[in-house]
Amino acid sequence: MASKLSNSELVLNPDGSIYHCNIKPDELADTIILVGDPGRVPKVSQYFDTVEVTSQKREIVTHTGTLNGKRLTVISTGMGTDNIDIVLNELDALANIDLVNKKIKTTSNRLTFVRLGTSGSLQSDIPVDTMVASTKGLGFDGLMSFYANTENFYTNEIAEAFTSQTNWNKKRAAPYVVDGSQELLDLMCENSAVRAGITATAIGFYGPQGRILRLDLDDEKMNEKLNRFEYKNHRITNFEMETSAIYGLSQLMGHRALSLNTIVANRYAGTFSKDPYSSIDKMIQYALEKLTSSN
Repeated sequence: MASKLSNSELVLNPDGSIYHCNIKPDELADTIILVGDPGRVPKVSQYFDTVEVTSQKREIVTHTGTLNGKRLTVISTGMGTDNIDIVLNELDALANIDLVNKKIKTTSNRLTFVRLGTSGSLQSDIPVDTMVASTKGLGFDGLMSFYANTENFYTNEIAEAFTSQTNWNKKRAAPYVVDGSQELLDLMCENSAVRAGITATAIGFYGPQGRILRLDLDDEKMNEKLNRFEYKNHRITNFEMETSAIYGLSQLMGHRALSLNTIVANRYAGTFSKDPYSSIDKMIQYALEKLTSSN
């Protein structure tokens, strides 16, 4: 790796802020809440005691402030693992690269990422409006194949068992599995109402999640296979579009991460939450209380 990053690799705005996220290093907290929807950012920051930073560029909205004496950043990523790749790389750069001299810092800083998202349940016993914490991210997106030192994501027992049990079509990207932070998982699962399990991360909302509108699917039984998958008491609880990338990039960069999702749809039962916004708000308040309770 070059001693100094080129302007085409580490792209900055004229004011010195990182290109897409549009913030500077001192505007980022060490604990970062990731949401997909830009409109959810103020839904989180409304509970802050203070808000010191607000920024928006494209779908990326950032608010940094404090709650109960703890500094927090909430930032929207948009949907999908491709957007996660942009946001997490840039947030890591803010923490671990000298943007003025464009050199990687000799001492690394560890960030904490907590995704607060929405998801679809793949199990009959996990109804809508439930909170689910992701023990592992099961990725179908292929993102990790572009990074070095990811072989163990693809060759671990769960990934291999999943590929075998589902007769995975080889024309697709190979599935990979990455653990979330056990420390954060224990924190969020102190309440028995929070369920835990493997979260499958799809590369789209329709076909990749088994939805049929006008296009036929390559494998109409894929969701049934996800529902039935089990390996040493591990099962797939829910489906969404970001967790595997958050877990994979965080592990490679030395950060800790957890994905917490509100179930708004039960794919097994064909039901959808009657009041998803209320359930999402409960998740937000719950996560904020857990993240700031030690201060």
